[in-house]
Amino acid sequence: MINKRLLIKNLLAHNDENSFYDKKRQLNISEREGKAKFLKHICALSNSNPENNSYIVIGVEDEDNSIVGIDFFDDSKIQNLVNAYLTNPPIISYENIPFPHLPDHLVVGLVTIRPNHGKVCSFRKNIWKYYGGSVFFRDGSISMPKVFDIEIKNTNSAIVASIENHSHNNIEHTLDGVFDFMKKRRDYNPSYKVFKEYFVVCWAGKEKRIKGETYYSRVDIELINEQVKLFYSDLDEVSISEDKDQFKIIEYVHLGLHDQFKYYPLEEVVIRFRDNARYDIDSQLLFEPPQFDKKILYHIYNTNQALVEKLKKGYELNNLEKRDLRNLPSTYLLCYLNNFNEALTKLEEAKPYLKAYSNEIYNLYKESMRILRKVKYN
Repeated sequence: MINKRLLIKNLLAHNDENSFYDKKRQLNISEREGKAKFLKHICALSNSNPENNSYIVIGVEDEDNSIVGIDFFDDSKIQNLVNAYLTNPPIISYENIPFPHLPDHLVVGLVTIRPNHGKVCSFRKNIWKYYGGSVFFRDGSISMPKVFDIEIKNTNSAIVASIENHSHNNIEHTLDGVFDFMKKRRDYNPSYKVFKEYFVVCWAGKEKRIKGETYYSRVDIELINEQVKLFYSDLDEVSISEDKDQFKIIEYVHLGLHDQFKYYPLEEVVIRFRDNARYDIDSQLLFEPPQFDKKILYHIYNTNQALVEKLKKGYELNNLEKRDLRNLPSTYLLCYLNNFNEALTKLEEAKPYLKAYSNEIYNLYKESMRILRKVKYN
């Protein structure tokens, strides 16, 4: 089994990006340009690596390879995005890899592009400045379009196999990972379980009991063998259950208007461990958007717009407006889920002003966008 933290270090040892991996400071697929560039790199890496995995490492400074991290990103439907825009789309996965020197909420993103075995990947339709039918290949560290003499060549399988072989896990790495997790999360009831005498899952969270049921907040879950962070949230409530074969997480989101809030199930994730040292992760969206009176939503929508205008102009907010601002990301989310389609655009436009106002408000914005990603690509 590959230790993904070791894999990232071994990839970065090749100081410059090349035809089998790319590195990025951040990933922004919520905007059209960022989405298009991400798809371009997927297309190019797939075509340049027909018989081996290729990778994108996210959260690394380009100049000196320093690992600075990005926010935990749990868009399990990112494959749907690739399928929607690319012909002969490769199978990809996105994983969050913790590093000891990073804060809890920061990880390194690792995108793995599986080999496409000679199929030419191309854009299915237009997006940003890339036209449908465009084909990209890696030219050194750059993803370049190619029109003539399109030929799929296997040039990297030997070097990638060598890198992956040098990234395999061992018992020392596993034990170090467990001890590091238990120490770092000691204030949140850390626990671990071994599945199939091989896989080690660690989790921690602040426990609370509601009507006889146990839920957790500030949840952190890691698959230690691969050094992959499976789940992280400061805000949501999570229920956890496990047996000898699987580990199940159900995530809940707290939504509502005024003082009437409820917990709504968002997503169920089940990790099934097999006897052949393999595992599968299945996710199912459970979310049923709550419906509210349109007149109330129109009032809230207009209030949100007025608040953003005040932020743009640098006006001071009173206490009532500060409370409304704290709810702005989630109420824009509710408006969008109730067919106010322009609410998503308004929320995205508000991003720089929310970010400048406070970290708390900006984190609430990111949480609402995370929920929207899950719902949108399902």
